[in-house]
Amino acid sequence: MTTVLTVQDITCHYGEEKVVRDVSFELESGALACLLGPSGCGKTTVLRAIAGFQPLLFGKIELHGRCISSPAVMIAPEKRNLGMVFQDNALFPHLTVEKNIAAGLHARKPSEIRDAVGRMLHYVRLERYSGRYPHELSAGQQQRVALARALAPNPRLLLMDEPFSNLDVELRERLGQETRDLLKETGTTCIMVTHDQQDAFTFSDVVGVMRDGNICQWDTPYNLYHEPATEFVANFVGDGTFLDAEITSSDRIKTDIATHRGTIRNPEDIGKSVKLLIRPDDVVIDGDSEIPARIVRRTFRGENYLYTLALAGGQTLLSLMPSHQNHEVGEDIRIRLEIEHLVYFRAT
Repeated sequence: MTTVLTVQDITCHYGEEKVVRDVSFELESGALACLLGPSGCGKTTVLRAIAGFQPLLFGKIELHGRCISSPAVMIAPEKRNLGMVFQDNALFPHLTVEKNIAAGLHARKPSEIRDAVGRMLHYVRLERYSGRYPHELSAGQQQRVALARALAPNPRLLLMDEPFSNLDVELRERLGQETRDLLKETGTTCIMVTHDQQDAFTFSDVVGVMRDGNICQWDTPYNLYHEPATEFVANFVGDGTFLDAEITSSDRIKTDIATHRGTIRNPEDIGKSVKLLIRPDDVVIDGDSEIPARIVRRTFRGENYLYTLALAGGQTLLSLMPSHQNHEVGEDIRIRLEIEHLVYFRAT
């Protein structure tokens, strides 16, 4: 695979504050990536640095092997051959869908513009809406127009800044999947910024979780959920709770309620006190089990209930169960733990 983007040890600052520190990653051709993190973590600053709107204090950014940013180099944004999709779409209200998509193609021949616009209208399934204005479209249709406009010039790299944040939950999930399918079909390399883990998981091949200007973990969505590298990643990505535990051997970890078998990643951890991550799908309600629990809260999620369970020792767990298994708050039940991945962190 060809490396499209290389971000190497970049540091950015606003005034005296360093908002991005020593961030590095690479994107291969056709990869869909996401920078995920809470507000203020530095993810948008990284995107702005790639786009050419934010200078670097240290490090460099290369696009197809060409340096486009460093402390000594700053290629203008319009000369980087990048596509951009913004949170608010930034469509021209006085232009039709067709003319919005053509807005970045003014230097092309008329026949090339017609071909490119027609191709994009087909990709985003808006052929029937080519003569409409943005205010005549739904939010999802507007977002597709913005995507088509960004892709029409055939950019080397597409950048998206919180593209689905203004949409309702059902629409953003559907549009995220549709956008992923479109970019895979066109072979587009893309990096998206979001604070929403579901957006990141729906869209991305690889995700970088950011905190305080650093990337904590650059990995697949599956590994971020099942094998988080830090306690912050474990808490930020998905629901979960921790049980106090002790590693008793090379393949066993003991909590107050059970002993679990699995891979202990570091022999030096044997005998240590740790915190064991328990995901909601690790907790199964089982009337034949010997582990008692009481339901103290439940949240209806349509096809599922998320139960908050209190254990006899005072600790709590979460359990995600199909909604036809309907249990009431205050009900005493029995549970068992089915943990496929032993994820733990040293107790502090």
